[in-house]
Amino acid sequence: MSSDLVILIDAQDNKIGLMEKIEAHKRALLHRAISVFLFNSNGDWLLQKRAINKYHSGGLWTNTCCTHPLPNETNLEAANRRLIQEMGMQSELHELFSFIYKETLDNELTEHEFDHVFIGVSDFLPRVNPKEVADYKYTSYNELIADIQANPDNYTVWFKRIVEKVHNQKLKSDAIW
Repeated sequence: MSSDLVILIDAQDNKIGLMEKIEAHKRALLHRAISVFLFNSNGDWLLQKRAINKYHSGGLWTNTCCTHPLPNETNLEAANRRLIQEMGMQSELHELFSFIYKETLDNELTEHEFDHVFIGVSDFLPRVNPKEVADYKYTSYNELIADIQANPDNYTVWFKRIVEKVHNQKLKSDAIW
C-alpha cells in the first residue's frame, strides 16, 4: 500500500483535504491529477507503455506521463517533476486545459480526477525509468487514432478520453510553441 497522498478537491478544484492515493481510488473521490503530452517537432506524440507492476493499468499505452501533485506543489511543478522521474526528460510545458472525469479501472479502483493537461515539445529521446515505464514510442495522430480504434484495450481509459481534446486544443494553441 502506497503512502502517497492525493489532494481531494471540489468540482471547482478547491482543496478540501488529503487522502492516501489508493484509498482515494478505492472510494472514487475527486482528486487533482496531472497529464503531460509531449510532441516532437514533427508533431508526433510521445507515448509511454506503463510498467506492468503499476498499481493500475499496467502494460497499457498512455500519454507521456501523469501524476498527482504533492500537497505543497503547483500543478506545473508536478508535471515537470514527473516528466523527469518517468521519462528522464525536460520540456517547457504549457497547461492546455483541465477537466473532470470518472472511469472504472482494474483492481477495483476508480479514477475520479480533476485532470490538468500539459503539453510540450522535445526532440530528445527519453531515458525511461523502468520502474514506471515499460516502453515508449512516437506516433502520428492518424496512426494513434487508427490503433486506438483497432486496439482500444491497449490504452488507458483516461488517455482514450482526452486524446481528441488534446489534439483539438493543440491545433488551436500551436502559436504558443
